[in-house]
Amino acid sequence: MFKHIVMKESEKLIVGALECCDLPDLDLFNVQMRVDTGAATSSLHVDNIEEFEKDGKRWVNFDIHPDVHNVDTAVNKTLLLKGKKVVKSSSADKEKRFVIKTAIRLGGQSWPIKLTLTDRSSMKNLMLLGREAMEGHILVDPGQEFLVSEED
Repeated sequence: MFKHIVMKESEKLIVGALECCDLPDLDLFNVQMRVDTGAATSSLHVDNIEEFEKDGKRWVNFDIHPDVHNVDTAVNKTLLLKGKKVVKSSSADKEKRFVIKTAIRLGGQSWPIKLTLTDRSSMKNLMLLGREAMEGHILVDPGQEFLVSEED
């Protein structure tokens, strides 16, 4: 379904530490995310995560907040489960998370990424973009913000 494309360095996006992206498969647009080269995996804030089996495949159902300024509004999504991953947080706690695959749109480009689903309600940004999702597509200038997007 998704094809991995390796880009020349001159074609890679130069992004700042904060950017806004679209996750069209999840109907999420202009999502502010923290770009974190120290994190291997990307994560997205969701609530009410449930795993189930249908037609011999594993699926995950969850609630997502399309408007980060109004967390009372939630939309229910169901996606194919790509796996589970143990992730060590910045506080060294380990958590088993569900992994989905979705498209990200940033700076006029689009490519597939894997996202772990977790409770990020205590974090300033509801999405974190990690190294695995950046590889082959992004260079980061950590001293800048919103180089390819506008602040929400």
